[in-house]
Amino acid sequence: MKRLIASGVLLVFVHAGAAFAQDVKLGVVLGYTGPIESLTPAMAAGAELAIAEVSDSGALLGGMQVGSVRGDSTCVDSAAAVAATERLVTSDRVNAIIGGDCSGVTIAMLQNVAKANGIVMISPSATSPALSTIEDDGLFFRTSPSDARQGEVIANILIEMEIMEAALTYTNNDYGKGLADSIQANVEKLGGQITISAPHEDGKGDYSSEVAALAAVGGDILIVAGYLDQGGKGIIQAAIDTGAFDRFFLPDGMIGASLTETIGPDLDGSIGTAPGTDSPGATHLDEMIEAAGHESGPFVGESYDAAALILLAMQAAGSADSAAFKDHVMTVANAPGEQIYPGELAKGLAIIAAGGEVDYVGASDVELIGPGESAGTYREYAIEDGEFMTVGYR
Repeated sequence: MKRLIASGVLLVFVHAGAAFAQDVKLGVVLGYTGPIESLTPAMAAGAELAIAEVSDSGALLGGMQVGSVRGDSTCVDSAAAVAATERLVTSDRVNAIIGGDCSGVTIAMLQNVAKANGIVMISPSATSPALSTIEDDGLFFRTSPSDARQGEVIANILIEMEIMEAALTYTNNDYGKGLADSIQANVEKLGGQITISAPHEDGKGDYSSEVAALAAVGGDILIVAGYLDQGGKGIIQAAIDTGAFDRFFLPDGMIGASLTETIGPDLDGSIGTAPGTDSPGATHLDEMIEAAGHESGPFVGESYDAAALILLAMQAAGSADSAAFKDHVMTVANAPGEQIYPGELAKGLAIIAAGGEVDYVGASDVELIGPGESAGTYREYAIEDGEFMTVGYR
């Protein structure tokens, strides 16, 4: 795994129109290296699309220009994530942070940097239930729902499909453990059984022993609460190679084209979930992303929305200072107000400047609930002919 941060290098993006006149800077701290690195470029592009839209409009705080600076969270290395975030805050002097991505590094970034410096963070993809109760001084928000909710959705799908026994393996960190506990509690509440819930470590070359332990207990399906570019993929490949399991349930960290491209039709019949909606905003953002020459994917809408919420909250506060606008994030995210979708950020900024109210719906059908997290909906997937296919929403 590449360690760009360890060598002191930051990935930097500056919107061309704001190259020498950045009045506002947002940090985009995501796992550009690590176990979800195949997802991150699209997520970053989604956030930067909102940033460029606002900067080009000239409507933020009387014409302020907006740029962004990228920092590599690595998804799994908390020390690297904290170092990257510290550089963005102390050297680049960002006004707020879009990120982190994975739950463990997000917790570290919040506790060690954001709170100490009073910087707002909005994560598009950190889903651990632990973040619902963490002490954050009102600085932390997220546009993806908690895994407490994802556990309910997964349990409902399994029981509806009459899958009453499932083996479960999870990546051994805050994200994996929180999601695994939620899945098990909800499956058992509905009368099903998790035959085994076993952690796995990322970065191994051989997962045959982990799969053997899972197979010894068995189940009608193997739930893999891991990462698609790391241990989760290794577990699945070992299970297929040994014939231990031929059907898998893939939560959000496992949803991405790199998985199906690597494993192919052997995944057919597997199912999965990730935050997503069929709202008009999601469709329009997909069109915007395609027009910009980027690719869509999991958490792209949530990334665009994280950036949009920060900038709309700044307008509502009349300030780019986190201490001033943190109390306006919930206001611009929820009713009452005129509904605002992707591509309409200039409209939203103008309404606020004129003294009106907005209800930012965005691409992910945003509704923030206390303490600052998304109520959330989920896209349900099935894998057919070696590709992820959307089969519904919950």
